[in-house]
Amino acid sequence: QVQLVESGGGLVQAGGSLRLSCAASGRTFKDYTMGWFRQAPGKVRDFVAAIRWSDTYYADSVKGRFTISRDNAKNTVYLQMDSLKPEDTAVYYCAAGAGVITQPYLRYEYAYWGQGTQITVSS
Repeated sequence: QVQLVESGGGLVQAGGSLRLSCAASGRTFKDYTMGWFRQAPGKVRDFVAAIRWSDTYYADSVKGRFTISRDNAKNTVYLQMDSLKPEDTAVYYCAAGAGVITQPYLRYEYAYWGQGTQITVSS
């Protein structure tokens, strides 16, 4: 069982930056693929970014603006968000997937989810 706790959400102006953190429980954190997804009101939960070992994956909408990273010693994954836009407003969820994940951009690959943290970008 893995528990995930996100932090770092909030309100920011367009063009600003925020960094999300996701702290995970468990002793095998380094073996998990970690992902970030987001869900805007009335929309489905969409893939944002993932990190599998040292390989990173990004949605086209955030490529070049967001950076995912992990600190295995701290059991934590981060999402650095720069040049934020109003359309980035959503609840952001951290997710963890064990085993072989071949499609890290798909929700069903992840067995564990955090509670979510709100990001609001004002124009």
